[in-house]
Amino acid sequence: MSDTAIADVGEILITLLRDNMGIPPDTIMLISPGEIEANDNVRLSLFLYQVIENPYMKNQEMQNIDSAHLKYPPLTLELYYMLTAHPASGIPDRTERTKEEHGILGKAMRIIFDYSILTFSDYELRITLNPMSLDDMTKIWTTFQDRPFRPSACYLVTPVNIDSTRDLSITRVESKKTEHDRMIPKTEEE
Repeated sequence: MSDTAIADVGEILITLLRDNMGIPPDTIMLISPGEIEANDNVRLSLFLYQVIENPYMKNQEMQNIDSAHLKYPPLTLELYYMLTAHPASGIPDRTERTKEEHGILGKAMRIIFDYSILTFSDYELRITLNPMSLDDMTKIWTTFQDRPFRPSACYLVTPVNIDSTRDLSITRVESKKTEHDRMIPKTEEE
């Protein structure tokens, strides 16, 4: 994947949800819950809240480009997203609004579960539910000042590769010279 890998993954996830949710596509956004205004018609938001290097893919081998060049391995990332349902403005009854909000979150979670392995340009992404404690979820929500806590689910998307642009010129071994010097101990009979 290229330098746009992080943006590409966000676009893939939003497109997946927009194509399968059955609600107006413009109500599903790749946005932080803290950026949503009161007059916005957002029903579902997907927020990238953390990016870390995948520790298991850190020591990959260099890749062959041709007989004279090796390419450095890609930077392999783990992307952490928070999927959040938002209430519809046209439902006055709070219980009905909350039930509808829960239904949207449940449907979005089912879609992600059904498409938990996505193939993109000969590349495979794995999406897994990443349960968070209430304390950790609260820490994220406190960064969205004056925003009420909303039903949310967190996901891990990996491996996301950003290809290295560095390469290494190499020369093939064409001949090898070895010399063996060894001492042979004398035996008593000699």
